Amino acid sequence: MDKQNFPGWHGTTIIGVKKEGEVVIAGDGQVSLGQTVIKGTARKVRRLSPGGYDIVAGFAGSTADAFTLLERLETKLEATPGQLARASVELAKDWRTDKYLQKLEAMLIVSDGADIFVITGAGDVLEPEHDVTAIGSGGNYALAAGRALMDTDLSAEEVARKAMAIAGDICVYTNGNLTVETISK
Repeated sequence: MDKQNFPGWHGTTIIGVKKEGEVVIAGDGQVSLGQTVIKGTARKVRRLSPGGYDIVAGFAGSTADAFTLLERLETKLEATPGQLARASVELAKDWRTDKYLQKLEAMLIVSDGADIFVITGAGDVLEPEHDVTAIGSGGNYALAAGRALMDTDLSAEEVARKAMAIAGDICVYTNGNLTVETISK
């Protein structure tokens, strides 16, 4: 079955919120194939500890592709301990230029507690302008809700949870089974 006729995997919303010295990355658990929910409890947010440094990463897109990218990120972090920005740029460069990696269909949000980045297959390493970023099928909804909630007294986790709830109410590929990881420097 070619890609054009394949019904397509959907069902990820990941949000990253940086507020008051902490970063929260949250992701829903839904994986859909076409119009069918295949799984509702997937873990798309993970804690990594390459070289003893804590990193939190969330992924949207193909799971196998995302795990390939997470493994590559860990390798980059082991080569540049404590330098998330540098490791992210090195991963994005490889992703953009390596013929195998170019076929990977995923995006990452990563944080070491100080910085938060979105890494894309287009060679981008993006730092959110307003300390909120989101990816995936419900990403735009979560981003809009998160940005609106940033000026409130809510904590980073509360902003992430409320934004994900709003995204889940709007996006049929997003559910309320959240994995939430907090990291601070």
